[in-house]
Amino acid sequence: MTELEKTRKRLHFRAWHRGTKESDLLLGRFADAHLATMSVEDLADFEQVLERIDPELVDWITGRETVPANLRTPVLDRILAFNPSE
Repeated sequence: MTELEKTRKRLHFRAWHRGTKESDLLLGRFADAHLATMSVEDLADFEQVLERIDPELVDWITGRETVPANLRTPVLDRILAFNPSE
């Protein structure tokens, strides 16, 4: 297994095992749909997103709170636009 594959596997696990069911479903489904095609840079951005606390992420994803401009990344924008039912 390559380092890139190990990174993807680790991030997939972290996305599905956040601590709250809401975060698991939102980030886990995003990971299922996008991790396989993410670049090394995107994986690093996704890892930074996973470092945020669950309530903060859920508020951003559901639109209850606005993401601070200094924390916006292309990957976070993709998460915010992600619709798991599509």
